[in-house]
Amino acid sequence: MTLSHDVAGDGPAVLLLHSGVCDRRMWDAQWPTLIDAGYRLVRCDLRGFGETPAPDRPHSNADDVLDLLDGLGIERVALVGSSYGGRVALEVAARWPERVSAMALLCSAFPGHEPSAELRAIGEREDALLEAGDVAGATELMVDTWLGPEADEAAREAVRRMQRHAFEVQLAVDEEFWPLQVEIDLSAIEARCLAVSGRHDVTDFRQIAARLPGLLAHADHVELPWAGHLPSLERPSDTTDLLLGFLRQPAPVG
Repeated sequence: MTLSHDVAGDGPAVLLLHSGVCDRRMWDAQWPTLIDAGYRLVRCDLRGFGETPAPDRPHSNADDVLDLLDGLGIERVALVGSSYGGRVALEVAARWPERVSAMALLCSAFPGHEPSAELRAIGEREDALLEAGDVAGATELMVDTWLGPEADEAAREAVRRMQRHAFEVQLAVDEEFWPLQVEIDLSAIEARCLAVSGRHDVTDFRQIAARLPGLLAHADHVELPWAGHLPSLERPSDTTDLLLGFLRQPAPVG
């Protein structure tokens, strides 16, 4: 399957990977600025999100991303991943380290992370609402949970629209296929990494970001005091500046 995607610009390649409550539209605010800054920008919808159909068989998001890069003739890329997209970025960088030059992980998920009681409770409330047929209620739960205090009504409406669409796409299939879980070796990652957390986020994601510098060879952690889980939507301009500053840094030596 070819993931639905957009490509624009010239220069070093950057791939934007969306969170699990959004789709590729979550990067609308960053898109023109990063292109104008001299990057070849790619953003995609993973399976079951945006314009990419829900999976009808076992699949690997990382394999899908590699197939997309190969189809576009991109040999080396910087990855920007939000939450669920950060988990995908980590797998791509671990399995094909020679293909990834840098990673910016915004409130990233983590392979094998054992969810806290708080995170499990959120998932259980979401499942209960969906099982009761209350898609609107589940959508509002996601909007309220994952956006921090800086998010304006435009950001809330954007998440509401993307999450509702994802629920509708995923609930329309007869059988649900989760991505294949592949054991990965994080020590294989060579790319420099910026691990970003939000002070108003669920504790799990703050802890993941803080752990990454101890697990990766070239990783730094920064916590945004104003952010919840989706900083690119909460303060778009500030997040774009953060990404540009990181992308412009030289590669690590040694």
